[in-house]
Amino acid sequence: MNARVVVDPITRIEGHLRIEAQMNGQQIEQAYSSGTMVRGIEIILRDRDPRDAWAFAQRICGVCTLVHGIASIRSVENAVGAKVPPNAELIRNLMIGAQYIHDHVMHFYHLHALDWVDVVSALKADPAATAALAQSLSSYPRSSAGYFKDVQKKVADFVATGQLGIFAKAYWGHPEYKLPPEANLMAVAHYLDALEWQRDVARLHAIFGGKNPHPNFVVGGVPSPIDLNSDSAINSKRLSQVQEIINKMKVFVEQVYVPDTIAIASFYKDWFARGEGLGNFMCFGDLPANGMDDPDSFLFPRGVILDRDLTTVHELRLDDPDGIQEFVSHSWYDYSGGKEVGLHPWSGETSLNYTGPQPPYEQLDIEQSYSWLKSPRWQGKAMEVGPLARVLMLYVKRHELTQHLVNSTLSQLELPPRALFSTLGRTAARTLETAILAESMQGWLDSLIANIKAGDTKTFDDSLWEPSSWPAKCQGVGVMEAPRGGLSHWVVIEDGKIANYQAIVPSTWNAGPRDPTGQPGAYEAALEDAHVMVDPKQPLEILRTIHSFDPCIACAVHVTDPDGEELVQVAIR
Repeated sequence: MNARVVVDPITRIEGHLRIEAQMNGQQIEQAYSSGTMVRGIEIILRDRDPRDAWAFAQRICGVCTLVHGIASIRSVENAVGAKVPPNAELIRNLMIGAQYIHDHVMHFYHLHALDWVDVVSALKADPAATAALAQSLSSYPRSSAGYFKDVQKKVADFVATGQLGIFAKAYWGHPEYKLPPEANLMAVAHYLDALEWQRDVARLHAIFGGKNPHPNFVVGGVPSPIDLNSDSAINSKRLSQVQEIINKMKVFVEQVYVPDTIAIASFYKDWFARGEGLGNFMCFGDLPANGMDDPDSFLFPRGVILDRDLTTVHELRLDDPDGIQEFVSHSWYDYSGGKEVGLHPWSGETSLNYTGPQPPYEQLDIEQSYSWLKSPRWQGKAMEVGPLARVLMLYVKRHELTQHLVNSTLSQLELPPRALFSTLGRTAARTLETAILAESMQGWLDSLIANIKAGDTKTFDDSLWEPSSWPAKCQGVGVMEAPRGGLSHWVVIEDGKIANYQAIVPSTWNAGPRDPTGQPGAYEAALEDAHVMVDPKQPLEILRTIHSFDPCIACAVHVTDPDGEELVQVAIR
C-alpha cells in the first residue's frame, strides 16, 4: 500500500495548516490541504459599528499586519460612498508598500531560504572565497572575508554547543541541498543581516499608524494629521525618517535580496519545472493613484489570467453574483441551502456546526469535509493569488520595469518564460515585485511632500462619518493585494450596524480544499505537479512548494507516518 505523508502543523496566523500527500512510490499522486483551526471573526463582527470593524478584522493576522485593516475600512467606505483624500491614499500606499517589502524579505530569508540553504554546510566554506562570491554579485558593503569569518564562527559556536538555536531542527545534509558551502555561508550571513534590517523598516508603520504591529486606521482617511510645526503630527522630521527608511529598503533589496534570489535559483533550475498546478491567476489590483474607484490607476492591475494564456486578461467584476463564490462541500461548515451550493460573499454564511473528527486523527477524510477553509472560486474556477499573479498581470500589461526585471532574470538564468509557472517562479516573482515596490515608494513620498508644499495637508474626510448619513441598508467590498495575494472583505450594513461580514483571505484562495466538482486548490494542485520525494520521512519538497506561496508559518512543522507516529520536528524560524 502506498503511504500518505502528513505534514502537520504548518502553522499560520489565520489557523494551522495540515498537508497530506498520497504517495505513488516516491511521486506525490494527490495532495490535500487542511486548515485545522476555525476563524470566527465574521461572527464576532455581527451587530457591531462598521467604523470599528477594522480593529477587529485586523487581528485575523499579525504577520502581514495592516492588510485586514485596510481591506476592512475600504469595505465600509465602498458601502457608504466615502471618499478618501489624496494624501490619505498616498500614506496608505506607503504603508502597504512598506508591508510588502518587509514581509517579502523576512519570508525569503527566515521562512523560505532555509529550504534551499544548508546552514551546517556553511562551516566548510572558505570566507575569502565567500567574499569573492558576494562581491561578484553586488556592491553590498558587508562582503569582506573578515565579516564572513565572524558569521561562520557564530554558526560554529552554535554547533559546538549542540544547539543550532534559530537554525535548529531542519534537514541539514539532505541530498536535495545543492548550494556550495560558500553560497550557504553568504546566505546565512544575509539571514542575520535581514533580522537587523527589519527592525528599522518596520518603523514606517509606527510613524504613520502610531504602532506596529496593527497600526491605526480610520474610515475616510488616515489618523495621521500633517502639521510641519507640530511635534505630535507628521512633520519634517518624520518625513525625513520615512525617506531614510525607504533608502534602507532599496539598498537591501537591490544589493542583497535580488542578487541572492538569482544566485540561489541558479543551482535549482529543476524547480522552475515543477509546482505550478492551476495555471489560473487572479489579481484584485491595488495601490491606486486616483482612488479605489479608478482601477485603471492601480499600480497592480485588476484581472484574471486563465490557463497560463498571457495574451488575454479577463475582466474581474466584484458585483457579479456568479463571479466570486465560496463552496463548503469539503469544509467543516454548513450552508442553509446545502453543502453543494456556492454563495457570493455578500450572502455568505459562517456556520460552526462541526461534526468532523477530533484531533489527533490519523488521516483526513478526503471524501467528506477536511478543512476549516472554504473553497473560493471565480466563475467556477480555482485561482492562484499572490506575487506570481501580480507580476504576470504587470508583465501582460507591459509595465516597463516589470518587463525589464522579468526578462533580465530569465536571461541570467537561461530560462524560458514558461519557467515562471513553477515553485521557484513564484519565489522569483516575489523578489522582483519587491524591487518594483521599492522604486514606487519614492514616488509616493515625493507626491505627498509636493502636496504638503502646495498647502494640501488634508488626511481625513468626515463628511460621511455619521451613520445617520448612511442609507438604511448598504453593502460594500474592500479589496487589496496583500503580500500573500488577493484579499477581500465584504460587509452588509443595516441601520448603522454590521448585518453580515465575510473575509476571503489569500490563504483561502490558495490553501482551500477541493470543491463540489473535485477541483483542487492551488496548494493541492501545485504539490501534484511533478513532485518526486527523495525521502518521504524528510519531505523537503513539500516545504519548498508550500513555502513558495508564503503561508504564515510559525513555530514548527511535525511530520507523522500513516499511523500518526511523529517522525521528526522541523523548526521554521
